This record gives sequence, structure tokens and C-alpha cells, in this order.
Amino acid sequence: MTEYVYLNGEYIEADKAVLPIRTHAFLYGTSVFEGIRAYYNSEEEQMYAFRVKEHYQRLLASAKVMWMKSPYTLEEYAKITRELLKKNGYKTDAYIRPTLYKSSIKVGPTLTDNEDSFLIFTTPFGNYFGTEKGLKLCVSSWRRTSDNAIPPRAKVSGAYANSALIKTDAHESGFDDAVVLSESGEVTEGSAMNIFLVINGVLTTTNTTNDILVGVTRNTVIELAHELGIPVKERSIDRTELYNADEIFCCGTGAQIVPVESVDHRIIGDGKTGKITKQIQDLYYDVVRGKVEKFKGWCMPVYD
Repeated sequence: MTEYVYLNGEYIEADKAVLPIRTHAFLYGTSVFEGIRAYYNSEEEQMYAFRVKEHYQRLLASAKVMWMKSPYTLEEYAKITRELLKKNGYKTDAYIRPTLYKSSIKVGPTLTDNEDSFLIFTTPFGNYFGTEKGLKLCVSSWRRTSDNAIPPRAKVSGAYANSALIKTDAHESGFDDAVVLSESGEVTEGSAMNIFLVINGVLTTTNTTNDILVGVTRNTVIELAHELGIPVKERSIDRTELYNADEIFCCGTGAQIVPVESVDHRIIGDGKTGKITKQIQDLYYDVVRGKVEKFKGWCMPVYD
């Protein structure tokens, strides 16, 4: 089956999509991107792209940080995304990667006087992590970049060198992923996902000002917790609070909702998926497939 991408204003075959090797974004990491999931509901024979508007709103916020001008409106981004998914005709869950990038052919890291371009590719995509067991995490020796260095609230491709170092070191040490601290020693997030702790029945997560990417899935979890009557607290979190939490889970577009079994070899709770984590996980997987009427507005149908 021919697969398509969107590049330079056109839907073209994926194997014909190329960028010049001197493209500024390739040389300097000067692009911003989003990861969006689309879920196939086999009962309805429908695909739903999840929270498309919110993802593109964040893309435009990242673009502003990086001196980029958007070529499209939110409505146009949604239409392009829908049409690309339709052309690719998936009957399975998929991942969507829209990218705004500095496309000038030039040497030198400046962002102004530098053309902006846009592309999207999609790919079939299942679970990023296995679903059988919780994650084994460590606290990384690497620190998260700060808002005054490469701001984590902007989803800048060049900043993911930080995530790559964090995740690779965790893997090489036998862990699934890592928790990352800020320069001041407070918990931020995982290598590329937000983190929630359950402490005495309260769902607790880091502040948006704690050097994190303010996740669309994070915001979804908070909304779903309110729906389930689970209290939520956003605050700074110390490293040792991880060890004594009743439950921990990570979340993100790629990760979805994934429980944590241990941190630095300390077992979390009884080492199994906790009650609150399971409640949120179950509701989330129904919501993203358009099965919960109250939240169906978050789901963009793809097929006519």
C-alpha cells in the first residue's frame, strides 16, 4: 500500500519525500513538533484522532518561542491531518508527527531571516511500552534542560538530545526509563513523559513551572481524575517522595497511561497497577476511542 506524507503544501508518496542536507533544522535542531495519536474503533469502523486542536495549539506556542510563523490556522492543520490519515487508510491505531521547521539552506544558528516550513508523516503505532508489567525507573544522573536554556515547555527537536541521553543511560543500566530532576533537584518528568504520584489518595503531579513539557495527556488525566472524583494536587515533588508513593504512573501521547513498578529498585506500593491508576487507565482507553459521549468532542473522526 502506498503511504503518503504532507510536505511543502502537497500530499506526496512517503518514499519521495526528501529534504536538502543543508536544511537548517537538520543542522541545528531548529524545529518544533507534536506527537498525536489516532485510535481505530473497530466496532464503528472509525478512526479518531485525539485532541488534535490542543496539540496544534501547543505547536503554535512552541513556534512562538522559536521565532516561527505558522503557515496555517488551527482549522487548516486539523483538515490537513484528517485528509492525510484518510489517504493512508489505516485500520489500526496510528501516530501523527507534524513538524514546523526552519527550512533555509544556511550555515549559522540564527532563527530570524530563516524560512519556516511544515510537514506531517503518520505511521501505524501500537503500545510504546509493554502492557503486562509496570515500568522499572531510575532517577537519572542527567538534569532536565531549564526554561532559561532550552525551555521544556516548547517541544523543540534539538532538546530531545537531552531525552536521548536520559533514556539511553537508563536502558544501559537495565531500567525501562528514568525520572529526571531539575537543576535545583526537584522532580520534573520522565525522559519524554509526565509523571503522577498517588499519595494518600491524592493524585499529585509537578507544577507546569517545574521545567516540564505541559502534556496534552497530562491535562487529559487531570480532567479524567476530576470526572472520577479523584482529588488532584499540582506542586513541587522531591526525589524521595517517589520511593514512598502509594502509586506512580507516567503518561504521554506515546506512553499513554503506564504504571510504574519501581523507582531506583524501590517497589512502589505492592508492585502492581494501583487502583487509581487502573481507574484512569480504563477510562482513558474508552475516551480516546470515542466511547464516552461526554468527551467525544476531543475525538476527531477521520473516515466519512
